[in-house]
Amino acid sequence: MGGVGFRLSTEIKTGDWRALRPVIDQNKCTKCLICWLYCPEPAVIWDGVKVDIDYDYCKGCGICAHECPVKAIYMIPEFGVE
Repeated sequence: MGGVGFRLSTEIKTGDWRALRPVIDQNKCTKCLICWLYCPEPAVIWDGVKVDIDYDYCKGCGICAHECPVKAIYMIPEFGVE
């Protein structure tokens, strides 16, 4: 029987869908990881030293920027989007 195939979200790179992308000001970031907790995709990365964004999976929703208590994350237009 056929059916819908199951794939993990990490197998589907959805970063091409966004119009805005988050940028982290590492000097302002307190590494509280609230952005990591709220990100609905596996796009916020914590390597034990700094927080970064995996743009292959980031959809540009802006939740990370909205939830950052010190406003270390801001959104900018994606390249080629006007």
